Amino acid sequence: MYYNDNTFIYLNGNIVKAAEAKIDLYSETLHYGYGVFEGIRSYKMANAETKIFKGIEHFNRLKNSAHALNLPYEWNSEELIAGTYEVLKLNNLQDAYIRPLVYAPANMSFSVNNESFIVIQTWQMQPFLGEKLLNVMTSSFERPNANAFKIQAKATGHYVNSILASQEAKAKGFDEALLKDMEGYVAEAPGANVFIEKKGKLVTPQLGNILPGITRATVFEICDELNIPVEEKQITLAELQEADSAFFCGTAAEIIGIQSLDNIPFKKHWADSIGSIIQKEYKDLVTGKKKKEKFEPIN
Repeated sequence: MYYNDNTFIYLNGNIVKAAEAKIDLYSETLHYGYGVFEGIRSYKMANAETKIFKGIEHFNRLKNSAHALNLPYEWNSEELIAGTYEVLKLNNLQDAYIRPLVYAPANMSFSVNNESFIVIQTWQMQPFLGEKLLNVMTSSFERPNANAFKIQAKATGHYVNSILASQEAKAKGFDEALLKDMEGYVAEAPGANVFIEKKGKLVTPQLGNILPGITRATVFEICDELNIPVEEKQITLAELQEADSAFFCGTAAEIIGIQSLDNIPFKKHWADSIGSIIQKEYKDLVTGKKKKEKFEPIN
């Protein structure tokens, strides 16, 4: 599904066959979830070129995540982007998902490492949550305490929480989960940020207990260009339940509408929502199709 005998990856500055690559089974990342990663997408543009979307932002966040977890990081973003384009070319991929991973050496102690390793893998992937509107469940799991983890880092170990929440939702017949933070406010999905629409305005949870998503930041940019009001604040579950519409956003998920929360449908049809406008604008942005036009907010 992800690779075959002819798939290439970037491994510590070299291009190698994925099937021939090796990792130390004593790696601290494998045993303790002590590593950092990114999710990036490339797109076939309107002019048929391949373009990595916000590559600098993603690789800079990878570096910041590594520093937050005390993982040595000796690479520069331009070097890694060039390596990623080479891997995409060799694998004959344009619309692709890109996964850089910084992982630790063999170390069964909790002492600081003096080296790290990096791998960049690519594969073809449709939107992570599909393209149909989602039926979402409020999870029994919470996002980790921000004082217990470096929440701003995209760390491998954090995603055990995401996996458990998503599996719980799917086992109960839902498409995805929505997690609250330890104070009971709306946080995010297992792998995406959340926005709600209320009276012509978008609202999203403030930073502090969520991953500061790059797609989330892109939604802010689109809103600014289209004159769509957007606010960051703490959102109660009741506020979310009373919203006109809602959507998740993330590199893997892109922009995907939510049909219902806990089997209660949102009031506004998705086609009439601000989220639908954002969804189209985002797709046009990442594929280089067109400029933005101003949107008149609803009073």
